[in-house]
Amino acid sequence: MAVTSLNRGMEETDLAAIGRVITGDRDAFALLVERHSRSVFRLAFRITGSEADADEVVQETFLRAFRQIHRYESRASFATWISTIAANLALDTLRKRKRWVATDEHIDKTDAAPGPARLAESRRIGDVIETAMNQLSLQERTAFALRHYEGLSIEAIARELGLSENATKQSVFRAVAKLRRVLGPWVGVFLLCII
Repeated sequence: MAVTSLNRGMEETDLAAIGRVITGDRDAFALLVERHSRSVFRLAFRITGSEADADEVVQETFLRAFRQIHRYESRASFATWISTIAANLALDTLRKRKRWVATDEHIDKTDAAPGPARLAESRRIGDVIETAMNQLSLQERTAFALRHYEGLSIEAIARELGLSENATKQSVFRAVAKLRRVLGPWVGVFLLCII
């Protein structure tokens, strides 16, 4: 009970700070950065595995949040909203890193490089996955990313997002169900690309 009222009190403080930011008070945003930057860094570091990348993700996360603060909806907690932005940016960082590594490998091993048709199909699959992920709610996408990209336990995700374990399980379950519906026709194509 005390934890719930503590979380509610913190969220009300976040909401008050967001209201002040929207009216032009930049110092109020500094309060949000101070309150949430450590958890954003931990999340970004867990996903990227790099302190330098995590630092960049933190900076970009808060810059994007500041620019889009008017789009924040109080249905989700500010912690969930900011974690979702951070998770998305961290995943983008990983994708860029993989593209760079793939390009590097292509330079070193041109005979093992996939052909243009396979590269085009991989891009198409990547677009389908990205579209499917964008159809998830913020909470579903964050919970799914933490569970399946980062490998965190349900308990750890619940702590990170400030949710109950049941709500976290439901978010992951709904995300998986939605992704299965969207990606079902692509399962055979995914298997061909893996082989």
